[in-house]
Amino acid sequence: MSNLFPKSVNKLPLQILIFIGITTGVVLAGVTYYATPKYTRVGYAPQQPVPFSHALHSGQLGIDCRYCHSNVDKSGHSNIPTAQTCMNCHNQIKTDSPLLAPVRASFESGNPIPWVNIHEVPDYVYFNHAVHVARGVSCVECHGQINEMEVVHHAKPLSMAWCLDCHRSPETVLRDPKLVTNLDWKHPGGAEGQIKDGKKFVHDWNVQPPQSCSGCHR
Repeated sequence: MSNLFPKSVNKLPLQILIFIGITTGVVLAGVTYYATPKYTRVGYAPQQPVPFSHALHSGQLGIDCRYCHSNVDKSGHSNIPTAQTCMNCHNQIKTDSPLLAPVRASFESGNPIPWVNIHEVPDYVYFNHAVHVARGVSCVECHGQINEMEVVHHAKPLSMAWCLDCHRSPETVLRDPKLVTNLDWKHPGGAEGQIKDGKKFVHDWNVQPPQSCSGCHR
């Protein structure tokens, strides 16, 4: 019976265990690296019930972000505009446009427009929108150059590592809160000027972004 299999077979169980270990490690590494917002949400641009162009409304017409997102600097969550907000203009502009039929129907019925959320953080993450806006973090830092988007898409990773990079070096993004909704603003002193003024804001406003787990996972 002992001569039925060569001695090399004795190494087979160990080889199988090594193979399983390596395979498991590769799979886990791949999931850890790729199953993040950087790869699963960046570029996400779902079809919306109404083709709203931020490039037109915000970029070309210069409508302030806070006209539509009226609670962006007051609430923990940025509100999606109601049909009433849209109809403030569209009761006179493009009143018969078929593309705006969902807006008119929502206004008449009181049922919300079924917008598809694009920027979402997981349920286990605490994020206060107003705190960031009040401390000079512009819309473009998290949402990209949204005033140039015909179709809004998920532009930044919004991953934990991405957030921590900002929390560790807030001087790289802070600006005068009056300039937060000026989406085309760039520091006239370039990167060096941004860092210089940013460090002043950090000091003067006592900005201390949390870096511990409990800061964002409550």
